[in-house]
Order: sequence, then C-alpha cells, then structure tokens
Amino acid sequence: MRFEAVPMPPSVQARPRDPRGYPVPAITPWEDGQPQFALTDYQRSGDCANGRLCSVCNTLMPRGPVWRVVGAGESAAIAEALAAGRPYRNLAPTMEGPGHRACMLYASMVCPYLARPNARRGISSQQSAGGRPDELTAHVVRGAARGGTGAVVGFADYEYAVTGAQVLFRFLDLVEFLPHENAESHLPELQAELDARRSGDAG
Repeated sequence: MRFEAVPMPPSVQARPRDPRGYPVPAITPWEDGQPQFALTDYQRSGDCANGRLCSVCNTLMPRGPVWRVVGAGESAAIAEALAAGRPYRNLAPTMEGPGHRACMLYASMVCPYLARPNARRGISSQQSAGGRPDELTAHVVRGAARGGTGAVVGFADYEYAVTGAQVLFRFLDLVEFLPHENAESHLPELQAELDARRSGDAG
C-alpha cells in the first residue's frame, strides 16, 4: 500500500514533509535539509517527553493511554503473556517514545520498516546525540529485516528519564494489543479512529 492511500491524522498533515511527501515525525532530526528517519533527535525526544507530546505529530497527548509500535520480539512476548493469562510487564527502557493511537496506527503503515516483515533498514539506527550510537537499538543495522509480527500497542501510561545522552521510556500496564504481519491490516482501525475523532470534534 502506498503511503498516499493511508488516511492521515490531521495533526500529522501539519508536519513538514520530505521530498517524496512523507510527513516527518517530531523526533526525527534534519541534516542538510533532509530528514534522517532512522535517527532520533535527543533534544526533540526530550521535549516530547517533558511536554507529554506525541513523538509523531508533536501535539499534546491527553492523560490516559498512550501507544507505540513494537517489533517482533516484544510482540511475541506480549502474545505469549496474553495467551497464558499473565499480565505483560517489560521494565526494560526503550528510546522509542509514545504517541496518539491514530498517529501510531498511521506510522505502522507508512514506515516501510514497521509495515512489512521483509522490509529492511536503509541505515543503522541510533540516537543523534553527539554521534553516540543507541545501545538499545544497536542491533537494528543497515539491511536488517524487521521479521516476524509487529504490533501497535496501547499502555495505560509511561515513565521517562532524560539523561545527558539519552531519553529513555518505560511503558506501564498493557491496555491494547493489535498485532500485524503486514500493517495494512490496521487500516479499518485507523479509519474508525479518525471517524470517531471527527464525530467528537463535531459534537
């Protein structure tokens, strides 16, 4: 599915675009006028964490659940816990910040690496903080495939820490689990979310 065919949340429509027309997430750094999609900007990520701003659209997230997109490993761990009737808890920190439900559903479909299990990274993942690599995602190297089943996951809330070199997030209490092999399967969920938002604004 081409990204132009994916309905775009209004707050994402306001984001700057790259030359292809892709909206650029709030935490993505720019270099020589080009967004560096595989990198995370330390300052932008810290600002989003401190202001409770969505890491995709840079607008306020209301108190309550937040969402993120997870890869195959965490998706499998969540599925295993749910199948066994256990609560899912992952206390390991991540550098990937939270966002609105609609924004994360949208991101899961338009980011090729997130959308398809056979998609491959075009550049190694790291945090752009003085050139320091991101130890937490150092395994995501150029050419690496996502593999397996990803998911859009909702959590009751998040915690964060802003250090001198990193912004770390930890997510608390699973509230929604939407797995996918190909993220196009989330299209009905995204459309319903956007329709509900429009109805709410109209009311």
